[in-house]
Amino acid sequence: MALATLVTEPWADFGLVDSGHGRKLERYGPWRFIRPEPQAMWVPAAPDWHADGEFIGGSDAEGGGRWTLSPKIPGAWPLARGPVKFWASNTPFRHLAFFPDMAPQWDWIADRVAPGDEVLNLFGYTGVASLVMAAKGARVTHVDASKKAIGAATENQKLSGLGAAPIRWLVDDALKFVEREVRRGRRYAGIILDPPKYGRGPKGEVWELDEKLAALMAACAALLDDRSKFLVLTAYAVRMSAIAIANLTEEVTRPLGGSVEAGEMTIREEARGLLLPTAIFARWSR
Repeated sequence: MALATLVTEPWADFGLVDSGHGRKLERYGPWRFIRPEPQAMWVPAAPDWHADGEFIGGSDAEGGGRWTLSPKIPGAWPLARGPVKFWASNTPFRHLAFFPDMAPQWDWIADRVAPGDEVLNLFGYTGVASLVMAAKGARVTHVDASKKAIGAATENQKLSGLGAAPIRWLVDDALKFVEREVRRGRRYAGIILDPPKYGRGPKGEVWELDEKLAALMAACAALLDDRSKFLVLTAYAVRMSAIAIANLTEEVTRPLGGSVEAGEMTIREEARGLLLPTAIFARWSR
């Protein structure tokens, strides 16, 4: 197992401008927003921040928080990274309808996908990773339990000019889908999964990461063979370590050979170059 730190560097449509005192200031295209960030325990580089909106955290009883936004902010606006375009918006879940710290994973996957590869994106949300793979000519199966997320993903597909790309958009429970694919004898060149800590499937299926991740990873490994190229797992807001999920990834991929890399995902702050940790990952490749 190799340990690594993945760093999301600023790009034209996104940057972590500053961070500190439990908050972060980010730019998303022409707009700037402030969001809570418990890991930003240091002092901000600038004493005053100027933003177009802020997410004010709240209790679960209050719905987890709310946005206060300038009236100038549109309901959604287009962003891009490389050939892929997608809509950003201020969601009730405090994020902006995509996760910028996934950028190094998108690049890593894009380097490994070839035209015609069959790939699988589980908990695929608004589909940026799926579009990155489709832009390289892969045949993508994208699974998410949220019909609304799938709808947003198809809008991103149109915005990217990939309307004719072979992508299957499926509203389904990820674990049940993978178990069915194993019974069907399906194989994939690569799999990426970003499971939440807790969630529900389209038919009310309960997902709890601590209880079901091992079964899901074993089932994913059963969809890989000696021609497969990668398996990528990312995890947010969990009390797991990168080493723990790396050990699990090594266990399920041992029959396949290859190697496992794991560590933290971070975003580089523009003000001072500090790295803000956001998530952990483990990935297998051959």
